[in-house]
Amino acid sequence: MNIHTALKSPSGSLLRSTIAAIALFGAATAAQADATTDAVRNVRETWEKITYRSPAAEQTARLEALSEVAHQVATQHPGRAEPLIWEGIVISSLAGAKGGLGALSLVKTARSRYEEAMKIDEKALEGSALNSLGVLYYKVPGWPIGFGDRKKADELLKRALAMNPNGIDPNYFYGDFLVTTGRAPEAVAYLERALAAPARPGREIADQGRRDEARALLEKTRSLQ
Repeated sequence: MNIHTALKSPSGSLLRSTIAAIALFGAATAAQADATTDAVRNVRETWEKITYRSPAAEQTARLEALSEVAHQVATQHPGRAEPLIWEGIVISSLAGAKGGLGALSLVKTARSRYEEAMKIDEKALEGSALNSLGVLYYKVPGWPIGFGDRKKADELLKRALAMNPNGIDPNYFYGDFLVTTGRAPEAVAYLERALAAPARPGREIADQGRRDEARALLEKTRSLQ
């Protein structure tokens, strides 16, 4: 019996109903995924403009406002890693803008967002949660002030690199990690790879900003040799 005959049979109505239900579920799931993608994109694009186009004096206030939006997005789209990753990135940036001991509570919150995202999907956004968490572990002070741990940072950053070996962010941050930990000569290859990374469609502002950072760090690194 072919599919057309089956649909015309007495049991065909049940089969048609089942197929229709599956189609509706698929459409609803796709719509939900699109809504999540759009919401995350809005957070990402706003973060890029704040980070790379806004005056430094205005960044803290703008990041505070964006952190509230990012939290709402993550809350409205449970079970998705991407909103949690971007909430973590916004909070991490806010901590960097504020600085000082007052930023420690923020980086702890960011850490928890990355960890939540990794439990859902470690590979989301090409391992961005791994990379971002690794950055926290080498930038945050160690015990007794904070939770910084360079061994953990090295492990996480390498795992992110393994997922996205040609990406601009994992190569830049591993290079920065190597410079920070006194291994500047090793950093050159990663910073050069960051500069040679393929462009990301729709990420022109972030790509240009990261390349500028990589170029400046590479010049500094070469001067240390």
